[in-house]
Amino acid sequence: MTSKHATTRDTLIQVGAELIAEQGYHATGINAVLKASAVPKGSFYHYFSSKEDFGLAVIEAFADTYEQRLDELLDDDRPPLERLQRFFAAGRADMADCDHSRGCLIGNLGQELSARNALFRERLDGILKEWERRLAVCLEQARSAGDIAPDTDSEALASFILAGWQGALLRAKTLKSVTPMQHFEDILFARVLR
Repeated sequence: MTSKHATTRDTLIQVGAELIAEQGYHATGINAVLKASAVPKGSFYHYFSSKEDFGLAVIEAFADTYEQRLDELLDDDRPPLERLQRFFAAGRADMADCDHSRGCLIGNLGQELSARNALFRERLDGILKEWERRLAVCLEQARSAGDIAPDTDSEALASFILAGWQGALLRAKTLKSVTPMQHFEDILFARVLR
């Protein structure tokens, strides 16, 4: 793949991700992506066979980038619960940076597409399961360190945290405030992780 090929394809994916995160998959037309990226229509179909193919590429690119970020936030030498707090702080910062307009691309697409498209639903579910797994590893380390109850089911707790966090992201978008995200974290640490 030539660098121009990679650059044009990557540009389409990046612009598409931004538009889809703000408007949704169905409301984001190919022409809007082309206009925003200044790429001719023929080039789009050189890289992607359909809008669905493009959507899946956007999902994969987002997941790859976000999983690298999870590595940075959840997989270092700091105490496990401190890493979890860094994860929440980064999410609040991201939400504030986009003026509460985006939330989580994977969560947004899960809400929009899961009932309509099995291919998207399966891929989105796989990504969310991977995020749960990463949270569970961090929680298991906290359990082993004695930071949370010894009988904690790390996998179930990770699933609970991810579901609650996704809900907090949705509420932050609708309220245009990170307050629901902060409330979720505060209650999690005060009532659940003790």
